[in-house]
Amino acid sequence: MQLLIVDDDTAHLDSLRAIFAKEGVEHRAVSSGKEALELLRTSPVSVLLTDLMMPGVDGTDLLRATHAVSPETEVIVMTAYGTVEKAVEAMREGAYDFVTKPLKRAHIVKAVRKALEKQSLLAENKDLRAQLAAATRRPMVGQSLAMRRTLDMVRQAAPSDASVILLGESGTGKELLARTLHEESPRARGPFVAVNCAALPESILEAELFGWERGAFTGAVAAQKGRFEAAHGGTLFLDEIGEIPPSVQVKLLRVLQEGEIERLGGSGRTVKIDLRLVAATHANLAQRVSEGAFREDLYYRLNVIAIRVPPLRDRREDVPLLAEHFLRRFAEKNNKAMAGFARGALDRLGVHDWPGNVRELENAIERAVVLARGDTIDVADLPDEVRAGATGAAPTMTFAVGTQLEEIERTAIHRTLAYTRGDKRLAAQLLGIATRTIYRKLEETADSSPDEG
Repeated sequence: MQLLIVDDDTAHLDSLRAIFAKEGVEHRAVSSGKEALELLRTSPVSVLLTDLMMPGVDGTDLLRATHAVSPETEVIVMTAYGTVEKAVEAMREGAYDFVTKPLKRAHIVKAVRKALEKQSLLAENKDLRAQLAAATRRPMVGQSLAMRRTLDMVRQAAPSDASVILLGESGTGKELLARTLHEESPRARGPFVAVNCAALPESILEAELFGWERGAFTGAVAAQKGRFEAAHGGTLFLDEIGEIPPSVQVKLLRVLQEGEIERLGGSGRTVKIDLRLVAATHANLAQRVSEGAFREDLYYRLNVIAIRVPPLRDRREDVPLLAEHFLRRFAEKNNKAMAGFARGALDRLGVHDWPGNVRELENAIERAVVLARGDTIDVADLPDEVRAGATGAAPTMTFAVGTQLEEIERTAIHRTLAYTRGDKRLAAQLLGIATRTIYRKLEETADSSPDEG
């Protein structure tokens, strides 16, 4: 609903009903803070217009409760001339505006219209951000068995609200997978807020996550929402969660247990939040728990669903696909017409170990596109560490003892096709099988692979 009016004075309530009915504003009117709170818990409310002096749950109590139950609702308070200091206190508590009694129709309508306009702008901005995110979404690229298994787990976990922790080396694409979890969940229309915990000092990290009240520290001239409140209704992604200090670990555990946060300087006042937490780390959290560096209870709260993200060296058949993807992106960005890669360049990309994973490959391709003199990326355009020791030898494959023959066969076909840049006839010759066998095996793989759409 657009407007909820609260006043224990029946005459005032009837007058306000009549005003906003004539203005065509959708509204409800109740005579107590308790009734208002029940409605806020069950129905979205854009603006709350409340009297300050009421028996039971007064306007100040209702303001605080509204921030906890419905943080996006704007609150306007009504007060008598003799209690203006109460209205000033309410403004400090986060009220949007106040009006004094006896009420003037023009003033009260103007205040409510301004608050509704603010809500409309916020909703419009939220939709625009969602559209922009969809337009600029970076797809997960990969056809390897390891990546398909990872994406399958992500899509199985996405519809739930369970906490997910993404485990893997730096640069493997954990944030992209976190975004996929969000975009394929019921929270997709809500915000996706990412925080790199390792990039922020302890004092700043705590303030960024939990927000602060006015006067909480030097320079805190106004209250500020933190990342938890910003992610309300959506997903909060905490990258490198293994780096958070013990003091923040304690507060994070409370968030997961109670579903509420307390801003710095909040004096015990809490704010209810509704979000899905996704975390990521390159560290061995179980080992950190045994070393006493990470809370065991927090570890188990986070570790509801653990998804391991494979390093690029374990899915080398995806390297040509990723390389082509980055080539197209950076060619467009730099206004260069690029035809593709020379065979020698693809060979080097295929045998490099990529210790920096997908991020290293992305940087290497961007460099190559910028420095290439022609329309084809050659070995000379690659970074020194990638082209070092170039011999033109084809990439190799290794398998762990006990790997199923079906998986070995599938991987061999995909890796050979990657090496031949999709030339099925050449791949069949290298593998010593008929070309039709390649087609048949690919059809079998497609039939058994998880839905990627």
